[in-house]
Amino acid sequence: GRSMKLYSDPDEPRQPEVVQFELEEWIDSSPFERLLGVQILRAEEGQAHLSLPFTLKLSNGGGVMHGGALTSLADTAVAMAIKSLLPPGTVFATTDLSMKFVAPVFEGQVHAYARVQETGVRTFSGECELLGEADETYALLTSVFKIASQDK
Repeated sequence: GRSMKLYSDPDEPRQPEVVQFELEEWIDSSPFERLLGVQILRAEEGQAHLSLPFTLKLSNGGGVMHGGALTSLADTAVAMAIKSLLPPGTVFATTDLSMKFVAPVFEGQVHAYARVQETGVRTFSGECELLGEADETYALLTSVFKIASQDK
């Protein structure tokens, strides 16, 4: 049989398998967001509006848009709202999120409307509503983001 090395030697230096992706602009889509089809329509003054079309590639076995795609859209919208307030190059990450699914998405565009506020030292809270083309509510997200410490 063929043997496969599942774990790397912890003493070997790790080599990156892919070149680090660089965004063309501070407010731009990452490779994952492009794969999903997320479009950034607006991001300014702590608010953002993004959209994602329903496609079969994004559906689950029941034929509705996968909750992971909806969560990614909402999380990305909050991140773009935060980026609108921070200087380019600032490193931050989602540390907590909660998603409430209200109705299934069968077709059309899903619109994400996000807003954020600074809630502490290097901390932002965000919320995002996912709405359909007739303003029907699909899901609601609340999240917390932390900005990485610049101290070395």
